[in-house]
Amino acid sequence: MIFLYDELLAIIAKYAPGEGAAITPDTVLLSGLGLNSYELVQMVCDAEEKFGVEIPDRAIGGLKTVGDVVRWIEERG
Repeated sequence: MIFLYDELLAIIAKYAPGEGAAITPDTVLLSGLGLNSYELVQMVCDAEEKFGVEIPDRAIGGLKTVGDVVRWIEERG
């Protein structure tokens, strides 16, 4: 999980620069990172490519926190 989390943080940093040290698994993707919905979708696309998983569009809305994304990838990757 640590490797996955670190790799996900690197992806998040592209969309929320300067937030790195403040990001925890409980960080809310939209309001906590200041992402808009387009940035969230782009970030998810990057994560899909990096980890070789597919996150359906209908599932993206259920991914509220960084930890939710990590769990999704762990369970399906």
